Amino acid sequence: TDLGSRSIPQICHLILSLLSLPPSLSLSLPLCLSLCVSLVKFDNCQHSKAVDFESSDPNFSVRPDGSVYAEQEVANLSDPVQFMVTARGGHDPHIWETTVKLALQKSQNHTGTPMEDMIARAWDSNPRVIKFPRKHQRSSSANGLRRQKRDWVIPPINVPENSRGPFPQMLVRIRSDQDLEKGIRYSITGAGADQPPIDVYNIDPVHGKMFVTRPLDREERASYHLRAHAVDMNGNKVESPIDLYIYVIDMNDNRPEFQNQVYNGSVAEGSKPGTLVMQVTANDSDDDTTANGMVRYRILSQTPHMPIPNMFTINSETGDIFTVAAGLDREKVSQYTIIVQATDMEGNLNFGLSNTATALISVTDINDNPPELTARTFSGEVPENRVNVVVANLTVIDRDQPHSPNWAAQYRIASGDPQGHFLIRTNPVNNDGMVTVVKPVDYEQNRAFMLTVIVSNKAPLASGIQSSLQSSAGVTISVQDVNEPPVFPSNPKSIRFEEGVPAGTTLTVFAAQDPDLFIHQTVRYSKLSDPANWLRINRTNGQITTMAVLDRESMYVRNNIYEATFLAADNGSPPASGTGTLQIHLIDVNDNAPVLLPKEAQVCERASPRSRVNITASDADADPHVGPFVFELPSYPPSVRRNWTASRISGDYAQLRLRIPYLDAGVYEVPIIVSDSGNPPLSNRSMIKVKVCPCDDNGDCTTTGAVAAAGLGTGAIIAILICIIILLTMVLVFVMWMKRREKERQAKPLLIDPEDDVRDNILKYDEEGGGEEDQDYDLSQLQQPEALDHIICKPTGVRRVDERPVIAESQYPIRPSLPHPGDIGDFINDGLRAADNDPTAPPYDSLLVFDYEGSGSTAGSVSSLNSSSSGDQDYDYLNDWGPRFKKLADLYGGGDDD
Repeated sequence: TDLGSRSIPQICHLILSLLSLPPSLSLSLPLCLSLCVSLVKFDNCQHSKAVDFESSDPNFSVRPDGSVYAEQEVANLSDPVQFMVTARGGHDPHIWETTVKLALQKSQNHTGTPMEDMIARAWDSNPRVIKFPRKHQRSSSANGLRRQKRDWVIPPINVPENSRGPFPQMLVRIRSDQDLEKGIRYSITGAGADQPPIDVYNIDPVHGKMFVTRPLDREERASYHLRAHAVDMNGNKVESPIDLYIYVIDMNDNRPEFQNQVYNGSVAEGSKPGTLVMQVTANDSDDDTTANGMVRYRILSQTPHMPIPNMFTINSETGDIFTVAAGLDREKVSQYTIIVQATDMEGNLNFGLSNTATALISVTDINDNPPELTARTFSGEVPENRVNVVVANLTVIDRDQPHSPNWAAQYRIASGDPQGHFLIRTNPVNNDGMVTVVKPVDYEQNRAFMLTVIVSNKAPLASGIQSSLQSSAGVTISVQDVNEPPVFPSNPKSIRFEEGVPAGTTLTVFAAQDPDLFIHQTVRYSKLSDPANWLRINRTNGQITTMAVLDRESMYVRNNIYEATFLAADNGSPPASGTGTLQIHLIDVNDNAPVLLPKEAQVCERASPRSRVNITASDADADPHVGPFVFELPSYPPSVRRNWTASRISGDYAQLRLRIPYLDAGVYEVPIIVSDSGNPPLSNRSMIKVKVCPCDDNGDCTTTGAVAAAGLGTGAIIAILICIIILLTMVLVFVMWMKRREKERQAKPLLIDPEDDVRDNILKYDEEGGGEEDQDYDLSQLQQPEALDHIICKPTGVRRVDERPVIAESQYPIRPSLPHPGDIGDFINDGLRAADNDPTAPPYDSLLVFDYEGSGSTAGSVSSLNSSSSGDQDYDYLNDWGPRFKKLADLYGGGDDD
């Protein structure tokens, strides 16, 4: 409808906000609002289904195409108008709702308060009265069926957040048309009333006035859904509950907050204007569909101000930072500090709230500075024949990022070194170039080198950057002369000679040359290695002569070549020497006769195919002085050709077999003459030892025959002799050892050596003793005496003493020269007493045990000789002892003299 021509004097301003819908609903039919000059129109964005619209305000209606019409003339819109529009599509049971607010738009030149002030002022007027809707019924068909018309949706209640009160503050009044007829009690339920958060809203149960009890915070909760109830005094429901939607109107009470206080970005130096650098982001907790939450960005300051104060700009809506001008140079400014401000209210500095953050922009390096050598020329020197030596150091300057590919230098020798004697390595620490010798230089060939060196970076230069002339320089390297050792021109030097060259023969001149052409020096020669000691070298001229006959078959010759090493030394300062090897290739001559193989063989005593022996020969010479060999039997002795015959098998083999049908078993030495094919040929008479033995049916020697035919060879005889010599040697050593032991026994002193002392041991002898009577020993004899007085005073027995007492020795009786037979007893008695009382008489620490046969012996007793007996004694029984005691019986017997 044309609201401008009928009742609205100015253009309407539409504010659309979608309600928070339940999660289970799917906005398959979202509504798009199109604002025209003269109408308000809703469009179905998908254009796929028909949509039915219903308005909660009877003054306004919505047609199927979404156009909003005024049903009656609206004369005054000084206060905002708000109503609910419900949409349902086809057979879909879901319902979508939205709120339409109509307010008077100010003229462009009008300077008034913000919109929220106008809305707050509008709701500060007298509150509305919300009545319970009436239900109207109408006939729907001829059969009398009636359908109920849908109740009107109660317009939502808008409450500004952060209201200053006073509280409780009345919002609306809930009223039923039946309150005139009966007493009505009103109540509200839902979140904010009887559910958490509790007691945000309450209602006067009698008059139906609903209040808000405290300030609201939209960022904490943006809407409330309550239900109003009307019951009579008995608690019976009078009206159906109505839904009350309370929306918290947003106020600009939150500043924009940056996600980070410091942002880090980078941009390459030399970037073009308009290059994206980084993005900063700030969030505002206020409603972003309104100006309260719409954030705008701007740059407050830039540090440093080089090359211009405004090198960067920022997109006010997205926070993207871009370069504005060219001239970014890392070598001048490596980092910029940008202060960024974020302001809500779409950047309005008068009404909006602001916050700031810092953006650090690093200028990254590009290779826009080529390396520059610090000098146009460099110099160095190197001794000749030296390698891996740094001879010059090239310094360079590069203003790019240190230790990066844009800074790292590479050196190249452009000219002056065609043979590649030098190489330039880069020092990774200071980027200097180290000229190094990698191939020895010769002073006699090049006294100096003039090099041209070019330096560059590992990374290529950025586009548009020109290389300066300082990237190349000249390097002069002087070569120092040193004393070089003499060099043999041919090393090793090979010569050929026939073996058998006599001593004193001149073989060759093995001379060395001195590389020092500008210094006159004398070279002297000596021999280093001559394994066979065959050669001699002249000390002054290097002439090689022989000292002995050269033999190709010598153990020092390998593959027909004999090697000798010689030393050449000059008289420089310091002296230098070089070595050379002489290889003598010895040509073979026929100087070795062949030798028969094998040395021994075995055949059967009867002529048969098995009574044959294959023989060959070996020759130390080489071709053509070896085979084919000629084998023949000598004519002497005649028995050789009579018993044996030799036939040729091949050039190197022949066969020896019996010539006669039978030959007695035994060992036969058969001489054979072997000749080689040399020019002239050499012959050798060799012996082969053939064992002839009887054989069994298989042609093998029987055991008896093998024993009969066996003979001792030279090796067996030598082995037997060696065994005999070893056996005799062992016998001789054993005899000498026994004699030595005998001498040691005889020379042993009376005092027993501590190592051989066995006095404390129990000695067991294989003797039977005298039975129980022989076991009655006085063990007190083994006790240690406490003093020597006990030993001296003890009448009989000897106690153990650890060492010989130091006292006067006892005096033993001296036998008269002409003893009387009757004095024998006294003499023995005195000697026994002296021995008993002599502590120095050995052994003085041993217990002497004598075998005692017991009292039952048939030999009688010698106790009658007791020296302590007194008076005459009858010695006639000595006559019974045989002729050996006859003289004693005559002396002591009782003959006629008695």
